[in-house]
Amino acid sequence: MERTFFKVHGSGNTFYLYETNDEQEFDWIDLTKWLCQEKNEGGADGLLLVLPSVVADAKMRVINADGSEASMCGNGLRCVARHVCEKLNRNEAVVETLKANLEVKKEESLYGTIPTYAVEISPVSFELTSLPMEYKNQSEIQHQLISEFSQDILFTAVSVPNPHLIGIVEENYITNNTHQQSLAEMLNGKNEYCSDGINVSYALPLNNDTIFVRTFERGVGFTNACGTAMTASALVAKMNHYVDSDTVTVFNPGGFVKCKVQENNGNYQLTLIGNATIMTNYTIKLEDGNYNFISKAETNEQLQYENCLDLVRKETASFLKN
Repeated sequence: MERTFFKVHGSGNTFYLYETNDEQEFDWIDLTKWLCQEKNEGGADGLLLVLPSVVADAKMRVINADGSEASMCGNGLRCVARHVCEKLNRNEAVVETLKANLEVKKEESLYGTIPTYAVEISPVSFELTSLPMEYKNQSEIQHQLISEFSQDILFTAVSVPNPHLIGIVEENYITNNTHQQSLAEMLNGKNEYCSDGINVSYALPLNNDTIFVRTFERGVGFTNACGTAMTASALVAKMNHYVDSDTVTVFNPGGFVKCKVQENNGNYQLTLIGNATIMTNYTIKLEDGNYNFISKAETNEQLQYENCLDLVRKETASFLKN
């Protein structure tokens, strides 16, 4: 049988997107591992499944490159938001995820005519049990030095709902990612702190409304961008007064997004705004666990995104190596 898959990305976080009415149609873990191999059309960070929902306009599942399943994916949700809104011929929709039903909507383009969508990032919790994470019987880790991790980085643990450890760092930790990689690999292997692993992001404040974020994503490794990580980093930067704007521009190796951080009586409302780019339409033959690319048709959307990325590289040239 032949099926159509779309290769999409949000901020360079690349996925295959596939819509089906049958949630058991294929072995998603096996298929995703095959799709994400670099030898297969450059690979990807995961598979986005668009499914029917009885409580929302559509349901999203996110299968990581290693076959594990994520609770949510902000960059992926923008791509699903575009797919659902265009299919329904609407500017707004609600998408069911594993932990919440999230509002999504079309936005004015951040650059040129690049399709841009805003997605709700929720729920937010600082309780270590929500990640889960354990550290010295604490209930939270908020802007805290953890000597077992680093002698000079202040860390915050937060779930949105994916689990994140956010470190506010100096520029040397961005130009050289050795420390971040070592810590992330430890926390995503057998360890006493994070039984299910955790996304580890280092955030560098640039000015009063801009930060740069690099993320080691659980189940993926270093990635061009992680939507929930960028939003969580903007939240941590705002809470600790590294930025003072409600809308934070977040640069990353794959581009940039804008994150809105609003607080109401201790409750945080987070919104992630960025591109939802379709790069290629693929026809793939799937039979008895054997997969083959039959044909592909590229769009011209990536060319415009590359122009946007050139501007990002100029902004971050002092510390971001291409």
